[in-house]
Amino acid sequence: MPPPPRTLTTDRILEATEDVLRRYGPAKATVVDVARALGVSHGTVYRHFASKAALREAVTQRWLDQSHSTLAAIAAGPHPAPERLRQWLTELFAAKRRKAGGDPELFATYMALAGEASAVVAQHVEDLVGQLSTIVSDGLTRGEFSLPEPTDPATIARAIWDATGRFHDPVYAAEWSQPGIDAAFDAVCDLLLNGLRPQNTPPT
Repeated sequence: MPPPPRTLTTDRILEATEDVLRRYGPAKATVVDVARALGVSHGTVYRHFASKAALREAVTQRWLDQSHSTLAAIAAGPHPAPERLRQWLTELFAAKRRKAGGDPELFATYMALAGEASAVVAQHVEDLVGQLSTIVSDGLTRGEFSLPEPTDPATIARAIWDATGRFHDPVYAAEWSQPGIDAAFDAVCDLLLNGLRPQNTPPT
């Protein structure tokens, strides 16, 4: 007897959608293609996702969230804030490079979908800036960071995000494999950490 059909779950649909997007690209991929890959009708897919746009947003969200757990663990970790900040930025850069180099078709698709799913991307950025804000707040509370008062950790976190854009914004992806990029990243991290350190503390 043939094996029973697998249950159609949201994860299965999203996995199939990623495969279809890799194969056809965002301009040509359709819900019918996804349904065909799953061996179901397109109406079945629409019972899980109300529209093609909703499906594409869900794929974008899933792809963005794949690095969140590691970054969140670093942000909430027990290590000193300067160490966590450098580790967090390093992991973010590494994750972006893995995505760009290890799955270039889907990375290109993400760049196209990001323009459509602007709310999804905006929320993704807010989540990551929130993690940075946690690190900054901890550093200020523990005296590991020092800034003129009044200091808003969320404002500092946003400034760090903006200052490191070259190392996580997909628009710069072509630079991530160029010679000297790691030295440039280290220089920016050193500058940020030295700017945050308390007075009379040796620079990093």
